[in-house]
Amino acid sequence: MDTGNRQKRNTACLESRMAGWGRLILTLVVCLVVSVANAQKRKVMNRPYIDQRPYHYGFFFGLHAQDLELQNNSYIDKEGNQWYADVPDYEPGFSVGILGELGLNKHIALRAIPTMHFGQKTIRFQNYATGEHEMQNIKSTYISVPVDVKFTAERFNNYRPYLMAGVNPMFDLTVKKQRNLLLKPFDIYLEVGMGCDFYLPFFKLIPEIKFCYGLLNVLDKKRTDITDPNQSIFTRSVDNGRSKMIVLSLYFE
Repeated sequence: MDTGNRQKRNTACLESRMAGWGRLILTLVVCLVVSVANAQKRKVMNRPYIDQRPYHYGFFFGLHAQDLELQNNSYIDKEGNQWYADVPDYEPGFSVGILGELGLNKHIALRAIPTMHFGQKTIRFQNYATGEHEMQNIKSTYISVPVDVKFTAERFNNYRPYLMAGVNPMFDLTVKKQRNLLLKPFDIYLEVGMGCDFYLPFFKLIPEIKFCYGLLNVLDKKRTDITDPNQSIFTRSVDNGRSKMIVLSLYFE
């Protein structure tokens, strides 16, 4: 009898604990649902009619980092020297531009963004034979007119995320001769990115990040400007160079 009573009491205690845990879990779930529902409540919308305009204008400034993907070919000269080139670090640059946007429909817009990028990249040359190395600093002042397509989501409260993609022809105004490597001034970039429109009381703030990939080989192999034959080993050691860039922008519209 005692054993049976103990089993009944243990069973009743276990059921009571399970019921208590069930009530606690149910309470937590209800609290979570209520908090999410409260967070999704509609708020007062700033500038509610701004997206109904077909044209939008603004300006931006931002930071960027330049990169150069080099394809080395393991060239060895008559003295046994073999040089390898790469870009070891990213150096920050500065970007400014103006924005013009044409709305094609509720979710798609066409953008043109005349831009200037001020920055630099440093190429490191390593000699496998002797261990010595040389550095080349390439300063660039790019002028570009990217044309992008912007795909936006539905606006909720005072924000609206989007994706973008486009092409960006770019020209370097500061190409100089007499360098270990010489880069061509013109390139075409494919760019993709994302951002979000934040609707403030007096203007729209738009942070955006985009990734730019050069489509052309910008390495100039025809070095008629070289007067020292020993300097040509750097150009001979590299077959291909493609530019890359990461741009973090802040638009004001």
